[in-house]
Order: sequence, then structure tokens, then C-alpha cells
Amino acid sequence: MHPRQTHSQHNRIATLKHTISTLEKLLNISRRLNSTLEMRPLLQQIVESAADLTDADGASILLMEDSDTLRFAATSGPESATLQNTEVPLDKSLAGWVATHHKMAIVENAQSDSRMYNIDAINATQSIIAAPMLFGSQVIGVLEAVTTTTRHKFTQEDRETVATLAGVAAVAVQNARLFQQSDWVAEVVHEIRTPLTAILSYADLLLRPDLDERIRKQAIATIRQETERVSDLATQFLDLAQLESGRITMNRDVIDVAALIDHAVAVIKPSADQHNRIVHLSPAEHTPTIVGDRARLHQVLLNLLSNAVKYSNAGDVIDVEVRMQANKLIISVSDTGPGIAQNQLPLLFQKFRRLPGSEDKAQGTGLGLVVARQIVEAHRGELWVESELGKGSCFFISLPVDGPGYVESVA
Repeated sequence: MHPRQTHSQHNRIATLKHTISTLEKLLNISRRLNSTLEMRPLLQQIVESAADLTDADGASILLMEDSDTLRFAATSGPESATLQNTEVPLDKSLAGWVATHHKMAIVENAQSDSRMYNIDAINATQSIIAAPMLFGSQVIGVLEAVTTTTRHKFTQEDRETVATLAGVAAVAVQNARLFQQSDWVAEVVHEIRTPLTAILSYADLLLRPDLDERIRKQAIATIRQETERVSDLATQFLDLAQLESGRITMNRDVIDVAALIDHAVAVIKPSADQHNRIVHLSPAEHTPTIVGDRARLHQVLLNLLSNAVKYSNAGDVIDVEVRMQANKLIISVSDTGPGIAQNQLPLLFQKFRRLPGSEDKAQGTGLGLVVARQIVEAHRGELWVESELGKGSCFFISLPVDGPGYVESVA
């Protein structure tokens, strides 16, 4: 401290620095809001920032599910995995009171507040600050920051921070929903038009009385194939729509990761053998057992493995590796195929997009990797790719193994 600087001046400078840091973080979130329509990662950043900026143990965003229910859509803190997608009643919860009255609530001693809704699976909340997420006059959710270890006195700056973040979250949710609705209608119509046209054409052909038996069987087979394609499209559309909205609930199965990977490799091996691809598995010395949705994670692994088979060449090697990195489990699926140009990598995780020149390799909606990333992110993980032309591609899955999702390590 400068000799002439008083203690009061020092405190004012420290407060000013803290305020500037808070404003910079809020500005960064606002910038992200203007650059993305991916709701899940943005909401996750908002709750993490809410906990950080208010010195809370955790934070949550609850969205209006219907006229009498709120649902946890994004969470941070020690109970985050347990809370995800949990529903609370509007008429028997503090969040419901905030949503109903359009008012912020600050409770220093949550144990004595009758509005608190008891969720048996989590530790008792000590203190809480909650703000309504307002879009115009409509409440679409509630942002909460909580402490679970000690009671906490939230400041005026905390009030302003949570209110600002609640407003940012409301805009993020509403913009993403409006975009998804308009985007989905156009893409669904476009994608189903081709198979429906084929079905109608072959159905008309079957009405001809002089139709050759061979052609008749071919027409029936085509109608069945295109009908299955429409059904698959509908399933993928619904999956992605539910994942993007956060309304799909992930099961909490105890998963032996080594067994999960072994199963996925066993399923894909016949296809790999048929296409002359070599699948090699490099397991970790100690693979954890985690909590998650076994079927959904199996779906992700199958997507990565089947893509490696489809987009590589005869004789290429597909390597599946499992390793621990700090408190994260890393699963990688790599191939020695043709690789992907750097400027094309972002296209892989865009809806309805295919890489130029890949049309002869496989057909479909181009939603597989988009759905896979949403599933991994719903498990608080990450999915990304590294690739270079002529040197193959490698897809990585990172899953946290600390906290509620971690069970034990097994040899």
C-alpha cells in the first residue's frame, strides 16, 4: 500500500477492481449470447458465473415446464449431476414463488423458510438468492445461486449480478427456442420430401396391372426402405429437439466404462471386417465406473465407430483408446483414413451438414454427431475432433469422473 493511501481508499480500490471484473464477465456472457444459439453450453456458463460471482457453492437455472412445474435445465456445484432435469412444483417451492410473483427472493437462513422445496437427494440449502428470468412480461424460468455449507449474506452487488444474468438467460432461452422452431420446420420438410416422393411414385407404379413381377418386388422393397428412412428421420429429429431443449432425461445407470466400450466395439466389428477395417482397442490400466445413461453413451460410441468405418479406406486402422487425465475420463476413436481439412472441421457439428465429397460414403441427415455432442454435454462432458488431411481423424470424448458421477475405479 502507498504510504499516503488510507485503508478506506485501499478498500474502495479493491471494490472497484472487483466490480470491473464482474462487469467484464457479464460482458463476455453477453457477447457469447450474440454469437451462438446453442442453449445448453450458454446456460451452463451462466450458472457457473452466477456461483462464482456471488461466492456461492452452486447455481441453477430452472425453466417453466408447464403451468405448474419448473425443471432444472442447467446446474453447477456439488449436486449438479443429481439436480439435472429434476422437477419442482410451482406452488410449493421458492423458485415457484419467484416465478409466480415476478420478484427476486433472498433467504439467508433457508432452513427456516417455508417456501423451500425439499429434494431428498441433495444436501440442505443454507442460503439462496433467486431471480425471475423475464422475457418482456413473461417468466420463462428462475436463476438461483445457493450455499450448502455455510449461511451467506448476499450483497447488493450480488442482487444486481443475479438479476442481470437472469435477464441474459431469458434472452438466450427465448432466442434459441424461436430459432429452433423456424429452423426445424424448414429442415424437416426438406428432409422428408425426397423419401415421400419416392414412396408415392412407387405406390403409383404398383397400381399398373401389367407390372412385371420383378419390378413389383423392387418397388415394394424401395417403399419399405424409404418408409424406414422417414421413420429414422423422425426419431433423429425428435432426439435432437429434446436434447437441444434440455427436456430429455438422462438415466443414472452405474456404468462399467470398459464393458461399455467392449460392447460397442463388438457391435461394430462385423461391419469393420466386412469393409476390411482393423479395429484395435487400447484400454486404460484402471477404468472408472461412472453414473450416466448407458444406452445414450453407447449410442455416441457407435456413432463415432460407424463413422470411422464409413469414412476410412480398406486396410485402415481404427484405434479406440481409454485413459485418465486428472479427474476426466478420455475416450478417443481415431482412424488412419484420409483426414479432414481444417476449414471443414466446424461443419461436422452443424445440423444437416455433410462434408464436401462425402456423399458417396454414406447417406443420412447429418445429425449423428450433433446428437452425439448433445448427449455428451448432457453428461457434463465434451466431444471434439482433431484431424489433418492425409493423416486421419481422431474424435475425443471427455467425461468428468469426480463428484456425484464418480463411483469407483476398477482394475
